[in-house]
Amino acid sequence: MFTIEHDFDATVITLMDESGSPLQEDVAVQAFEDCVTIEQFDPREDRVQRITLSMGQVRDLFAALNLPEGMYRLRPDTGGAPGS
Repeated sequence: MFTIEHDFDATVITLMDESGSPLQEDVAVQAFEDCVTIEQFDPREDRVQRITLSMGQVRDLFAALNLPEGMYRLRPDTGGAPGS
């Protein structure tokens, strides 16, 4: 299950784990104009862990989800089509 909220400066997507036991903590994805942050509470350290991705990294991640194993570079001159 997930929720989507549009805040003033970001879109926030919260992913909830419904896969069974043990459940993982919720994941919050915040999309800003220039970056995307991914946050998840770490109960072992009792704090939120944050990862910040540039928009280029987000583009590469999106493309990588549908590609086989390998090394790729997206070519901007082909509309983002991957090239090896």
